[in-house]
Amino acid sequence: MAEPQPNPDLDPAFRDRYRDLCAKLARVYDTDHDVVVLGGEGILGLEAAIASLVDPGDRVLCVSNGRYGDGFADFVGSYDGDPELVGGPFDDGYDLDAVEATLEDAAAAGEPFELATMVHCETPTGTLNDLEPVLDRLDEYDVLSVVDAVSSLGGTPVPTERIDICLGGSQKCFSAPPGLTTAAISDRAWERMEAREPTSLYTNFLPWRDVSDGFPYTHLDANVAGLDAAVDLVLDEGVEAVYARHEAAAERCRERGAELGLEPYPDAERASPTVTAFSLPGEAERVQQRVAAEEDVVLATGLGELADDILRIGHMGYNADVEKVDRAMDAVEAVRS
Repeated sequence: MAEPQPNPDLDPAFRDRYRDLCAKLARVYDTDHDVVVLGGEGILGLEAAIASLVDPGDRVLCVSNGRYGDGFADFVGSYDGDPELVGGPFDDGYDLDAVEATLEDAAAAGEPFELATMVHCETPTGTLNDLEPVLDRLDEYDVLSVVDAVSSLGGTPVPTERIDICLGGSQKCFSAPPGLTTAAISDRAWERMEAREPTSLYTNFLPWRDVSDGFPYTHLDANVAGLDAAVDLVLDEGVEAVYARHEAAAERCRERGAELGLEPYPDAERASPTVTAFSLPGEAERVQQRVAAEEDVVLATGLGELADDILRIGHMGYNADVEKVDRAMDAVEAVRS
C-alpha cells in the first residue's frame, strides 16, 4: 500500500487491477454473480443495498437476531421504506415460523415484501445464522435477499449464489485495512436497480455495474492494492484450507474457554468460526481492560446492553491461528486466576 499506485481516474493499470480483484473475489464468494468493490467501510454496503433497492413505501422484511439485523430496519426507515422486523433472541437462530407466517400474511393481504435482509454472522454475539431455510422461504414468495456477510466472507462458506446482494468488507476475514465494501450482485437485483430512479450516488450500487468508462468517483487506490494482496493470500492458501484454519482456531478457543469455565454465547451449534463470544455477566469490560493493560492483548466486548456481559475473541483472517488464540486465552487466564 505504501508503493506508488496507478492513478484510479487516469491510468488503465488501475482499472485492470480492479477488474482482476473483482474476479478473484468472485472465487472467494464462489459465485457467478457480478462482484463490485466500493470505496467505503463495510457498513456502506448495508446502506447502499437499501438505498439501491428501496423506494418510499416499499415493504422490507428484516429478519434479525442481533444488533446488525435490527440495524437494517433503521436503514429501511431512513429511506422511507416500510420495514417489518421479525426478531428473536440474540443467542438463538432465526424464528422460521414467524418468517413464514409474516410472508404468508403479506401475500394474502396483497402487500408482498419487495426484499428481505439478514445477517450471516452477528459479530457482537458471535452468532452464525443458517441462511438456507430463510432463503428457501424467500424463494417461494419471490422476495429479493440482502445479506450482511461482512464478518463471515472469507472465513466460512456463504451461500452467495442464492443471495441477491451479498455484502462483505475488507477488514474482517481478509485482514486488509478497513475502507472497502465488496458486493456480489445478482441479475435480478441489477434489474430492480435499473427500473427505479436513484436517490443517491455514493450509496448506490448501480453506477458500479459498468465501469468501463470510469468509476463513479475516485477510488481508494492504496486500499484496493491492499485488498488485492490480501485476497491473493487467501487464494494462494486455498479457500477450503482457509475455512479449515478458521474452524481449528474456533475449536481451540472454545476448548480453552471450557477449561477456564467460560460459558459460550451462543451455544456451539450457532457459534461462528470467525469469532467466539463468552458470557461474562457484569465482568466483560473489567476483564477486557485488564487484559489490555496487563497482557497487551486487545479483546472486544459485546455492544449496547450486552457491552459488559460478553467478551469476544476474534479469530478471523490473520488471527485465525491456534497460536494466536492461545496467546489471547493465556491473557484471559492470567487476569482471571
